[in-house]
Amino acid sequence: MMNLAVEETAAVTEPKPAERSRKVNPLNGVAHVALFLWALATAGPLLWVVLASFKNNTEIFLGKPFALPESFSFTTYADAWSEAHIGQYFLNSVFVVAISTAGTMLLGAMAAYVLARYKFPGNRAIYYLFVSGLAFPTFMALAPLFGIVQSLGLLNSFTGLILVYIAYSLSFTVFFLVAFFKTLPHEIDEAALVDGAGHLRRFFQIMMPMAKSGLISITIFNIVGQWNQYLLPVVIMQGAGADSKWVLTQGIANISTQAGYHAEWSTLFAALTLSILPMIAVYAVFQRQIQAGLTAGAVK
Repeated sequence: MMNLAVEETAAVTEPKPAERSRKVNPLNGVAHVALFLWALATAGPLLWVVLASFKNNTEIFLGKPFALPESFSFTTYADAWSEAHIGQYFLNSVFVVAISTAGTMLLGAMAAYVLARYKFPGNRAIYYLFVSGLAFPTFMALAPLFGIVQSLGLLNSFTGLILVYIAYSLSFTVFFLVAFFKTLPHEIDEAALVDGAGHLRRFFQIMMPMAKSGLISITIFNIVGQWNQYLLPVVIMQGAGADSKWVLTQGIANISTQAGYHAEWSTLFAALTLSILPMIAVYAVFQRQIQAGLTAGAVK
């Protein structure tokens, strides 16, 4: 009797071939095709830039632009690094972005924590003041920004550019982290308060570790946004000797404009590749933390 029951159960649970065919959703195939096309549209230009960095102008424009280069030589990368001063611009960008991102995360996280976890008069007004910065176009801010930085004597200085980057990134940082800090459990915060933990200890030793995934996500967004920034450095970094303080985007733009149509395009593409690789490396290393931060903020 037991064997018959098992056979009957297996017969009931095992899907028939016709039922299996009905479970295939044709939208899945369409979704995979759309994802493939999206990946091709995204990665294709990047791959073309990398391949073009190993070619000369004739191969890029008169030969087969989508073919592999005749030889893989890193001479263009050496020329871009030394002769086009991309190495100096690269180090300038690393210094400016590292300091400004650290300042943005420290100030943004503290402001977001207070706005999310404390109730006081003017809380909402301050929060909306931060958020209103997201709706303010960068172009409209250039003229008053130039006047303020000039009046402070910080024009053509790393300090002025770092302060501008911090102010530029605070709006999105506060907007993102306020929503994230609100999702953290209040019970742990109250338990730490009962144990005698002060405001700074609760923030740095309890809330910051709990918000690790969200902090990493917004840090990556800030690094990418500041690394690719072009308008703000053009406005701030000008005057005598400004070219020695240019960031990477200014240096790459200078390569393409200084020689017009006679530019060595392979050197330009090598510089572009050098500017892209750090961001790809950051995404590759921290992709799980980025996904965890975005998922946690969406689900909780």
